[in-house]
Parts: sequence; structure tokens; C-alpha cells
Amino acid sequence: MTESAFEHVRPSTSGGGGLIFLCDHASSALPARYGTLGLEKAAFSTHIAYDIGAAEVCRSLAEAYGAPAVLARWSRLLIDVNRGPDDPTLVMKLSDGRIIPGNREAGPAEVEDRLARYHRPYHAAVDAEIAAERAAGRIPVLVSLHSFTPVWKGVARPWQVGVLWDCDDRLAKPLMTELKRAGFVVGDNEPYSGALENDCLWRHGTMNGLPHVLIEMRQDLLATPTAAQVFARRLKPVLDAGLAAMGPAETRFTRPRRRENDSQL
Repeated sequence: MTESAFEHVRPSTSGGGGLIFLCDHASSALPARYGTLGLEKAAFSTHIAYDIGAAEVCRSLAEAYGAPAVLARWSRLLIDVNRGPDDPTLVMKLSDGRIIPGNREAGPAEVEDRLARYHRPYHAAVDAEIAAERAAGRIPVLVSLHSFTPVWKGVARPWQVGVLWDCDDRLAKPLMTELKRAGFVVGDNEPYSGALENDCLWRHGTMNGLPHVLIEMRQDLLATPTAAQVFARRLKPVLDAGLAAMGPAETRFTRPRRRENDSQL
């Protein structure tokens, strides 16, 4: 497998209208040089390694819209591309109560090497997609797909979908309205806050004044590739309606809210 930091989905048909889909935690894979980071292989089928089902939903929506998508190629246990370069959880040494042996001794030089190999190229790919949409005369709209565990620390999470946003609610608010109308149990900045400084959408959405939203999906609804594709088909008309309610995309700079630091598992 190539060591490229990202997977770039190019639609078989065009017509995305400026939409760009992102999936920061798409994969549980690791480059061969890192082995298993000292973990048993079974750990890489769990939520600590990736967002279960999110990649399948991302690819399905990109194809349905004829829109591009950028997906991280490697596990967030290697480096979390949804974190800023100075975030203490960028390279996780402890995840969901488990020590990550291959990260335990990762010092500044190792972190910098992973930033150069995997983190910066992923964000450069997102920047390039934004530039391509602008060159085509379109204002990009960023939609990031994540998933969350049904139970966290023994507490069941009631939401089927969470909509995360910071200071720009122009897509988040109508999307929540349409999700509820479609029968989903919806969390507003649940189960995490969207106010995370230097995360992917802060960097590419907020700082560029672009419409954006992060959609969190409960993992038991995406447990198999088929289930994830069914969920994507259910989500598309809802996203259609949310985008229509938002109106024409435009560049709009807004003031970020209080910053958060969240493990986002």
C-alpha cells in the first residue's frame, strides 16, 4: 500500500456544486514501518483506531453528488489529522484507557516526522480541493463525516446523528431541522463540541469563511458496509434539504467561540 497520506475520491460524474466531503478518521490502517504500534491487531477493528462506517458514508455521498472527497489513509492512532499541530492529543499515548506502546516514547522529532509525512499532506490535499472549486467559480461547502460509539463510559448515547459546529451555523441549523423532520434523534454539538481550535473544519472552514458542518453518526447504524451505504442514501435527501434551506454559498467570516479540547472518540 502506498504511504500517501490521503485517499482522493474523484467522482465518476460531475455536479457536486462546490461540495467537498472530508473524512478525517476514515482508516484503521498503518504504514508498515510502524507495525501495530505495539497493539494487538484486534484493536484496529475498534473505535480507537478509526471512525467505523464513516468512510463508506463519505464515499457514497461523494459519488451520489458527483463531488470530490478527501479521506485520511491512516489510523488516527498514528496521527490525528483532526487536531492542530500543537494539540497534546495529536499523537495519542493513551486512548480509551489503553496505552499505545508505539506512541508512548514519541518525542518532538517523531511527532514532527509524522506531521511531515501524513498530517501536512492531508491538509494540503484539502487546500488543493478548495482552490480547485474556487478556480471553477464556486464557493466550496465542506461536509465532514465522523462516527461515534453508541455507549461511552457505560452511558448510552441517545443521538443517532450529531451536528457539530462552532461559530458558523448557516448549514448546521437547517441541517438539524431537516434531520429531525426525517425522524432522526439529533444532537446539537453532541456528543462533542464543534468548538475545537485548529481542528480540520476550523482550519479549512472557519478560517476561510466557508460554509461547513461536521456530521457525527452513531456507529451501530453503520456496522457493516451495506448498513453504511443505506445510511448514506437516507442522509442524502436530508442534506439536499439542508443545503437548499441554507441558500447560496458565500464567503462569510465569523468569530470563533470558546475553544474546546475533546478526545472525540
